Amino acid sequence: MESTDLNWWLLAKRQWPLAISLAVIATSEIGAISTGAGWWQVPGIAVICVLAVLAPRRPFDAALALAFAVACVAVYMRLLGVAIEPHLLWSGASISMTGAAMATIATLVRVASRFRSVVGVLAVLAALAFAEVLGWPIVAARYYRDWTPDAWNYVIPAGVLLVLSLGTGLYFRARDAERTSQLAASVAAAQNAERMALARELHDVVAHYVTAIVVHAQAGQLNPSVDVLPSIAASGNEALTAMRRLVGTLRDGESSGAASPAASSSLVDDVRALAEESGLPVRLSFDLQDAVPQELARSVLRLVQESLTNTAKHAAAVSSVDVSLSSMDGVLHLAVYDDGVASGVPVGGSGGYGLVGMRERAELLGGTFSAGRREPTGWTVRADLPIS
Repeated sequence: MESTDLNWWLLAKRQWPLAISLAVIATSEIGAISTGAGWWQVPGIAVICVLAVLAPRRPFDAALALAFAVACVAVYMRLLGVAIEPHLLWSGASISMTGAAMATIATLVRVASRFRSVVGVLAVLAALAFAEVLGWPIVAARYYRDWTPDAWNYVIPAGVLLVLSLGTGLYFRARDAERTSQLAASVAAAQNAERMALARELHDVVAHYVTAIVVHAQAGQLNPSVDVLPSIAASGNEALTAMRRLVGTLRDGESSGAASPAASSSLVDDVRALAEESGLPVRLSFDLQDAVPQELARSVLRLVQESLTNTAKHAAAVSSVDVSLSSMDGVLHLAVYDDGVASGVPVGGSGGYGLVGMRERAELLGGTFSAGRREPTGWTVRADLPIS
């Protein structure tokens, strides 16, 4: 989970509150410096605060670097014989140094592995404890004289600060994990929806033309005198065109709905064209009292197309196919009836996804879908789709 690729712009958006807070605290601490040599703590504290702000880029390295910087500041301040001012607990780190250490620990626990988190936190704590030990003789000689500190006066506040740092890091770690899980679920759902949409397009569009090719080829075998080559060539060209649209959609990353040809301004004319292409004895009935949006018209065309394809594949001795389109009270009603008998093995086999795809289309539009056998022979498809 360690984040090492956070760019500078995202880092600035994420860390500016911490940067401003540490800058304000460090600036206010300058006024508490009582000796000229005490100003030597300023460069070290500045480095420590910068490391805390940059920690999200490389949390473990930042924790080790911050621990080393704290130790270095403690050593050279001890060599100078001055204390870090104002110290937060007994004698060691200042408020800004402690705040930087807490922020670094929280960042480390949030994004690093468990092993690196433990090692980094222990390194920072050891450096702060080291600073307290080095600073105590100087502070005690100047301020406390004969007073001997109680260990609990250090352990309790230090423990509270440590718990706050660890708790903050664990909280954001859990939030990040939850957000990652939700994002993964959303991506998986979107990918699945896209796959289903492409599967419907492949089945409804390409399979329609391929079925027409097989039907015409079989008709040519049964009656060699019939010239079926123009029909086969036309269906092949349509199938290739549909495949190119689908491939273009996949390469361009656009919505899969763009893979299917858009409906023209007249749904009635489009349905008539489908009926003529099918080669079936289709009788049409229209009673559209409402304007049909383009997206709904495209789905209606797909339903009609798949219904006619199923009739050509699964039915024999078809004398009529009735296609009815009507609208009333804002609902479009589609009905397709045929009087054929089941032909046994369908043309080109059957994947079993035609009815599933039609039902999915209807449900995605908020409508209802039903299909089943008619008595004594035939098949019925019905769909009721809201127009608005």
